[in-house]
Amino acid sequence: MLRLRVGATAPTWLIACLVACCLSGCSKADPAVEFTTVPAADNGGPDKLGPVAGRVVGGRPNQRIVLFARSGNAWWVQPFRSQPFTTIEQDSTWKSTIHLGREYAALLVEPDYRPSVTMESLPSPGAGVVAVATTKGSGSWVPPPTKTLTFSGYEWTIVQTRLDRHGPNDCDARNVWVDQAGNLHLLLAEREGHWTSAGLILDRPLGYGTYLFTVRDTSQLDSAAALSMYTWDSGADVDHRELNISIGTWGSSRNKNAQYVLQQETVAENVFRFSAPSGRLTHAFRWQPDHALFTTVRGGDATLAGQEVARREFTAGVPTPATATVRLNLLYVRESQIPPAGNVEVVLEKFVYLP
Repeated sequence: MLRLRVGATAPTWLIACLVACCLSGCSKADPAVEFTTVPAADNGGPDKLGPVAGRVVGGRPNQRIVLFARSGNAWWVQPFRSQPFTTIEQDSTWKSTIHLGREYAALLVEPDYRPSVTMESLPSPGAGVVAVATTKGSGSWVPPPTKTLTFSGYEWTIVQTRLDRHGPNDCDARNVWVDQAGNLHLLLAEREGHWTSAGLILDRPLGYGTYLFTVRDTSQLDSAAALSMYTWDSGADVDHRELNISIGTWGSSRNKNAQYVLQQETVAENVFRFSAPSGRLTHAFRWQPDHALFTTVRGGDATLAGQEVARREFTAGVPTPATATVRLNLLYVRESQIPPAGNVEVVLEKFVYLP
């Protein structure tokens, strides 16, 4: 045993050894992950990438890093859904490239952890997640100025961010306009080398009632495109109070080209697919307490007096409206193996709400 006489000063090397011993043996810090290189803040996009790096404290062999970038209202795994893991080097550092976003996250995970491609909120430590670190993007990102339009007597906000429906879809304000006759045009267009989509949000919730959408012929809609007319409450969990009418074959011409959906979509009884014929159609749903009736008729009569094409009634799991608002989207279905053959345009002649 090493003894020091009273009043003696311990050598510097001994003090260092005692401190190191205390740090390693007296207390053990929780594992952590840190950023050392933070990418720029940006609205994001499929072609915008930047370097990112960091280090791990207290990690164990075979653990890995999973990176996420936040764009729009979702976190997206990085750098690609086919490459969701980043290796930790022997000196406990890690580095990668990442698609730009407003915020970034690094997860220290166990070897058997399997991340989601996209999520609305990050996981907490546990179930294979050892540690989580988040950071705002470096620099300053200024969102584009809000743009609105009037359609069918209502004010709508034009979506100019990324949506996480049918895969990543970047919405461009140039893809939405109203013509002199009052018809709404939604465009799926290739701009500057990548596909851009169209989105609108009604400026206020409407509550229970009948929602009608008159749409020009969509029978020849490109199989890589999907039109959605639905309600959405960003503050709600799980189902987001979504009632959905969608037009499209979701990447395969063998599928029926229309569907009614009551979220959650994973419940088979909540999805009703049907074949929408050619010509102008009016799609609608009547939303009442514990009851939702979807119908499609030929023509543009807001009283639904045309020949009925499809009907589906839901009486279980129907949400309350709360602050849900109407959304209109024309999106690129990223699951499609073949991209759109060219720009895709859909025309809505009117939207009608009846209390």
